[in-house]
Amino acid sequence: MEPAATKPVAMKRERYYRQSLGAMYGRIKQSRVLMVGAGGIGCELLKNLVLTGFGEIHIVDLDTIDLSNLNRQFLFRHGHIKQSKALVAKESAGKFNPHIKLEAHHANIKDPQFNIDWFASFELVFNALDNIDARRHVNKMCLAANVPLIESGTTGFNGQVQVIIKGKSECYDCNTKETPKTFPVCTIRSTPSQPIHCIVWAKSYLFTEIFGTSEDEVPEFDHTEDSENAAEIENLRKEAHALKQIRQSMGSEDFPRKIFEKVFTHDINRLRNMEDMWKTRQKPTALDFDTVFKSSASGGEVGDSVAKRDQETWNLAENFTVFCDSLRRLSRRLQQAQGGETNGASHVLSFDKDDDDTLDFVASSANMRSIIFGIQPRSKFDIKQMAGNIIPAIATTNAMTASLCVLQAFKVMRGDLNKAKMVFLERSGARVVNSESLRPPNPDCPVCGVVSSRLVVDPSRATLNDLVQDILKSDLGYGDEFSINNEVGTLYDPDLEDNLSKKFSELGVGADSFLTIIDDDEENPRVNLSLSISEKSLPEDSKPVALPQQLDIPRKRIVDTTKAREHTNGNVAPPTAPGKRKRAGSSLEEPGIEGQKVAKRGKVQETDQEDDLVLVDGPSQGAIVIDD
Repeated sequence: MEPAATKPVAMKRERYYRQSLGAMYGRIKQSRVLMVGAGGIGCELLKNLVLTGFGEIHIVDLDTIDLSNLNRQFLFRHGHIKQSKALVAKESAGKFNPHIKLEAHHANIKDPQFNIDWFASFELVFNALDNIDARRHVNKMCLAANVPLIESGTTGFNGQVQVIIKGKSECYDCNTKETPKTFPVCTIRSTPSQPIHCIVWAKSYLFTEIFGTSEDEVPEFDHTEDSENAAEIENLRKEAHALKQIRQSMGSEDFPRKIFEKVFTHDINRLRNMEDMWKTRQKPTALDFDTVFKSSASGGEVGDSVAKRDQETWNLAENFTVFCDSLRRLSRRLQQAQGGETNGASHVLSFDKDDDDTLDFVASSANMRSIIFGIQPRSKFDIKQMAGNIIPAIATTNAMTASLCVLQAFKVMRGDLNKAKMVFLERSGARVVNSESLRPPNPDCPVCGVVSSRLVVDPSRATLNDLVQDILKSDLGYGDEFSINNEVGTLYDPDLEDNLSKKFSELGVGADSFLTIIDDDEENPRVNLSLSISEKSLPEDSKPVALPQQLDIPRKRIVDTTKAREHTNGNVAPPTAPGKRKRAGSSLEEPGIEGQKVAKRGKVQETDQEDDLVLVDGPSQGAIVIDD
C-alpha cells in the first residue's frame, strides 16, 4: 500500500503530467515501451521516458559500467563500476518516478528470448545502440513485429533521430551503408568481437591504468545503499587493491607477470563465470603466464627483434615477448621521469602511435586479448594505422538527441505521421537542429522491401523438402529457379539439393529464425519472401509446414539501369534545401548518421572476413568514436 505521505506528491505529479500532455497522458500512462541500450543516449532517454510517465519500460543492455562512462552516463556512480548497465539504470531511474514499472534485462538483444512475439508486445521501441549490427537486428525485428521504431545515434556534436514505421517510412537498411569510417566501442571491456575493440581496450584502458591514471586514484567508490550488495563491494575493493599493488611493483622482476595474470588470467576467468553472457557466444580462453613464457623462451627471440617485424602478424609467444619487453621499457621511462620531478607532481605517460615503446605495448596487449576472444590478431603496422585518435561522446548531444526521440514518439503515438521528421543535430551547419520529412520505403530494400510472413513448422516432422514442394511450388507457384537462404548461407537452390531430406532442426533452423526465398526467374521474378519460423505440433494427418494466411507476392519492378548509374549506391540523392542535411553519402556505423563528411579520417577497407577491417590511407588524425 502506498504511504500516505507520498500521495500528495503523486497527485501533484499527475496534475503536471495532465497539464503538459493533455489527452495524450492517458495513453502514455498505459503504454508499454522498449529501450535497447543503456549507455550515453540510453541514460538520458530513460530519464525522459520515466519523467514523462510511460507506464511500463523495458531496458535491454549487455554491457557493464566502466569508469570512462561516468563523465556522461549520469545514472551511474563509482560504486556501480563492473555492474550491469541495465540493472543499475533501472534502479537509479526508478527513484525519479516510483509509480511506473521498469524491467531490466542484462542480455544481448539478439538472444532467442527476445523473439518476434516479445517485440510485438510493445507499443513503441527506442534504439539507443552504438553498433550497426545490433541496429539492423532491432530494425528487422520491429518490421517483422510491425512495431514503430525510434532510431537514434550520436558522434561528437552531431546526432540523428529517425522514425521507422513498416510500410510508411524508410527503415534503417533502406539506404546503403558505406564502409564504416568510425568504430563503436561499447563492450571493449566485456565482449570484444573485432580487432579494433581490443586495440582500444589496450590503448585507452590498460595503458592508461598502468602508466596513466588508475581507477584506484579516483575518489573512493560510493558504498551507499544503491550498490549491488556487500559481496560486490568487497570485490571492488579487492580489484582496486590489486591494481594498486601492481603499480607499486613497477620496475620489479615480476612486474610483467602481475600485469599479465591480472588482465589475461584473473579478469578473463571472472568474465567466464558470468554464464548469462556466454549463452549465445563463445567463452574467452584465459592465458597462463608460465605456459606462454616457456613457449616464448623456446623461440629464442628478444622483444626488440620481434617488434621490428612490424608487417608480420605475431603469434602468441611473439606477442608475449614484445609485451614483457615494452613493459620494462615503459617502466624505466616512467620511473626516470618521476625521479626527476621536484614539485611532487605525479608524472604519467601518454600513448603516441609514433612512439615505439607505447605502440609495442598496445599492439602486443591488443593481440593477446584478440587471441583470448578468438579474434584474428593484427600486425603492428595495421594496429598503428587503426589506433588513431579517440573522439569521446558529448553529454549535451546525448541529452538533446534523447529529448528529440521522445518528441517524435509523441507524434507516432498520436498518429501524426505527416508531422514526424528525420531530425539532425550538427554543430557546423547554419542551424543546430535540422529536419526533413520522412521518406517512403525503398522498394528495393532487402529488409523492408520484401513480403514477410510466419511459417508454422512441426519440428518433429518438417523437412526442407516440405517447404519447397508443399509451400513454395504448390501453394505459391514458384518455378524451379529459386533459392532458400538463412543467416549462415544458402540451404537450397537448383544445384544444391543435399538438404532437402533434412529436418529444419538439423539445418539449425529453429523458432524465430528467418528464411529468405529469392526468386531467380529471369523474366518476371517475385520480390523476396522473408519467413519467420514458428514451431508448433501439427496434426499427424496435416502437412508438417503451413502458412497462417494466403500470400500475394508481387513481382519485382523493372529498374532503368541507365538512370540507376546516376544514383548514389543505388539510391537517388534527395534535393537539399538551405540549412537541410544531405542524406546520401557517407554513413557512420557508430551513430547511424548518414551524409556527414568526416574530416581527417582514414579510409576503411573491408575484406571477406567479418572482423577483417583494415584502415588504409589513414592520416595521423584518424579517429575512433567511443560511445558506450
